Amino acid sequence: MFSITLKLMKKSARMLISAGIAILIGTAFIAATFLFGNAMNDALAAQNTAQLGGANYVISPDSGKDLTDKDQDYIYTRTVNDFQLDRIRATEGVKDARASYAGSVTVTRGNKHASSYVITTAAKRTLLPVTITQGDQPADSNEIALTKSVADQLGVKVGDRVTVNSQAAQYAGKTGDSAGNTGDAGDESAQNADGTSSHDGDSDAASGASVSSDGANTADSGMTVRVVGLTDDPNGAYAYYGGASVLSDNVITAMAGSNDFGNLPVYLVYLDIDDASDTAAASTVKQVSTLLPKHFSVQSRAALVEESVKSMSSGETSITTIFLLSFGILAMLVAALVIANTFQVLVAQRRRTLALLRTIGANKSQLYVSVLFEAGVLGLIASALGVGLGIGLMAALCQSGLMKATGMTMRLVLSGPVFTVPMAFGIIMTVIASLGSARSATAVTPLEALRPIELTDTRRAGVVRAVISVLLIVAGVALCAFSVWQMSENIAGRDSMADKQYPLVLLAAIIGCALIFLGLVLSATFWLPVLMRGVGAMVALAGPSAKVAHANIQKNPRRVAATGAALLIGVTLVSTIATGAASAKQTMNEALTTRYSVDMIAAGTDMTGKQASEAAKVKGVQRGIYAPTRMMTMKDADGKSLSVLVVGVDGVDALRKVVRSDLSGVTIDGDSVLMPKYSAATGKDIPLDKSVTFTAGAAEAQADAANGPSGNDANGSAENGNGQSGGTQTLTLKPRKVDYRRIASNYAAVAFVDASHFTNGGIKADGHIMLMRIDAEGAGVALNDVFTNVQNVFSASAGVTVTGPVAERTQWETMINGMMALLVGLIAVAVLIALVGVANTLSLSVIERTRESATLRAIGMTRGQLRRSLAVEALLLSLVSGVVGVVLGTLFGWLGSYMVFSLYGDTVFPFEWATNGVVLGVAALAALLASVAPARRAVKTPPVEALAEA
Repeated sequence: MFSITLKLMKKSARMLISAGIAILIGTAFIAATFLFGNAMNDALAAQNTAQLGGANYVISPDSGKDLTDKDQDYIYTRTVNDFQLDRIRATEGVKDARASYAGSVTVTRGNKHASSYVITTAAKRTLLPVTITQGDQPADSNEIALTKSVADQLGVKVGDRVTVNSQAAQYAGKTGDSAGNTGDAGDESAQNADGTSSHDGDSDAASGASVSSDGANTADSGMTVRVVGLTDDPNGAYAYYGGASVLSDNVITAMAGSNDFGNLPVYLVYLDIDDASDTAAASTVKQVSTLLPKHFSVQSRAALVEESVKSMSSGETSITTIFLLSFGILAMLVAALVIANTFQVLVAQRRRTLALLRTIGANKSQLYVSVLFEAGVLGLIASALGVGLGIGLMAALCQSGLMKATGMTMRLVLSGPVFTVPMAFGIIMTVIASLGSARSATAVTPLEALRPIELTDTRRAGVVRAVISVLLIVAGVALCAFSVWQMSENIAGRDSMADKQYPLVLLAAIIGCALIFLGLVLSATFWLPVLMRGVGAMVALAGPSAKVAHANIQKNPRRVAATGAALLIGVTLVSTIATGAASAKQTMNEALTTRYSVDMIAAGTDMTGKQASEAAKVKGVQRGIYAPTRMMTMKDADGKSLSVLVVGVDGVDALRKVVRSDLSGVTIDGDSVLMPKYSAATGKDIPLDKSVTFTAGAAEAQADAANGPSGNDANGSAENGNGQSGGTQTLTLKPRKVDYRRIASNYAAVAFVDASHFTNGGIKADGHIMLMRIDAEGAGVALNDVFTNVQNVFSASAGVTVTGPVAERTQWETMINGMMALLVGLIAVAVLIALVGVANTLSLSVIERTRESATLRAIGMTRGQLRRSLAVEALLLSLVSGVVGVVLGTLFGWLGSYMVFSLYGDTVFPFEWATNGVVLGVAALAALLASVAPARRAVKTPPVEALAEA
């Protein structure tokens, strides 16, 4: 019987091709998913151990032991001195040892700034996790090996001098944690684009600088060091930071805000041990272990690699693999619909053959097994080809180097699941999809060998299917309605389950949508043929070809429903994602607009007037004002302290140019301050007395006194505009409250005062702000371009940040667009398989209607008319299913948007015309292309020959 089955398969090979393609695509996707997970695990494991450099052993905290909180505190408070590096290096068999300490610094040359991640140096290059591509690693004091990207950004080469600085070094200098003020720091202090100092004329070289143990200055202006080499990060040890620079011990000590390298906190030490002999290496490890603090041990590199692989197998890459695998399973489910269609027609076409087999002794079970065996063989061959395609695609991806942009070098890693899972899934899904056809084969009687073949399936859908479908839809609608009701109650401020159990309410909505969709797919045999019949009746008026197509599409409602359902799945998911993404962008845009009163804000300590002038000229920036600022504190009427950014402006008229708020009847003079009604931090009303007092903190005032601002005497006695003296600056004004919303997100409030308070010495400015009104649409430019261009203007100033709703909107849209592109790309696999199903249905229709097509040709239908009838049939299948999918996906997208984004503002319910139009257009075009091959087959066979074959 098996040999007969194989011969039947060979005879029906053309019919099986489309089903095989569907299986091939699905299994290729699953195989590629496992390969991607393997490559990610491999790359991340290599990346995790890349920080070891050439070390073959590591001193690290003990793992797998029960450690108390006290033990943990002990471990993470160890310093370099605790590891006795000198004694470890002197131990026989130890070639070198490097304590691992890292941080971030700002590197400056002239008016150019760049951020760099920095690590400690080593006596030998082999222990460095980065490669020295030019020059040498830092060995003496005041040396740095820069990453090539930072060197290119600053225009620096080996032998040049740069200035490095860090927040820890600045803090140590201001608080006096380190020694006094000597050295030559500031030789290359940052200058603004217009040639003025970036600190309003302050002399940074005398501003309480800290000094490292060798006397090098680390003031606000930084520490001057010599570039002795350039580094590269070929193994991605610091890919997240774009590589790492290497600092000499004294420089990294100063950047950590310390004055002794031995006091730096470390908990990892990398060792290069002579392991030519296992016995000698074990002896060296034992000697080193006696020098370590408690709870630390020496571990081999091989053991660390093994641990890394284990951690990766249950970490983020598994989540990624599961996420991608779900789309592969979706693709296989859609493929199952295509397979089921194929085997239904195969069994129907072979009814006479099957009946003849029954007459010569084949029993029902043999016919049943024969169909399943055929499905298994098809699944095996197609799955094997799919695995091969998946391996080929992944190998091409790894060779292309596209993943290098993420900082990871991926390689092809084969494993058992790459072969077993896709093949098992492909075979099982194919066999399951053929079960219904196998049952149909057992119903064939020997007498049917003498009857004419009737391929059209006239069976009616079962009552059980109808009942289950209705129950699923009703349950889904009930869950969705409950979720919407709970969310509306929550938004209205009434008691709601969504207030305390929001995840459950959201889950109910998701399950509700899933049940509705499942119910509609199961009941597609009832409503989809009826819908197509109605649309087809109108299309039939277009001519004879359309009339024939309308008649043909009604002949096999079950197959039409299965094909339509396959396409419905993909289109619904794409439309849901597109609608949700559009709603997210529009809802968040409106929420951001209502929460900010200024479109875009640039603020920082080293902003210059020249930069502000250039920013004002950026296309899309309608208006802008440049103003001095000071961070101050105040107390509200309840005695609560608030951090306030005080901004000096030239009257309220200047403010009206950029602030989107009602400022009518408001004035700003020397005795008043304009305050927001609500706190940006809490959203609650700010209670104010008849007057408020703003205070600049003692630490800031002392720094200002040391810098000698206007109005200060030589001893640093600060005289402010209110006649106050001592360690603080105070300013008492009458508040006027206006409902303008968040200006700068880092402060509870932004207060506007007359600019004269800054010019007369009443307030010492510690930064500047630029408030901008944006009209990108009026200027004919993209919002993202405006944001990028403004950022570029301020790129020379490391301390300037650009924020505001425009910035957040740009970042939000970029994130949503990226996620949407990823999801739509993944779902496209299922859509592709569904379109293969359309081609499959047409091909099967041509085969089963051979006699009918011949008759039509014989009575005068031209080849062109026959082609057009198949094209119309394909368009009806794809567009009707596609339109239903778009409507359903839009409704699901609206529900999801309401459930998620109503928490942030009034939800917008858009209809994504562009994306939905593209999806329907692609479906229509693909359907037309899918009709080409079946049409050629239909018109190629002469009518007489076709009638004879039938």
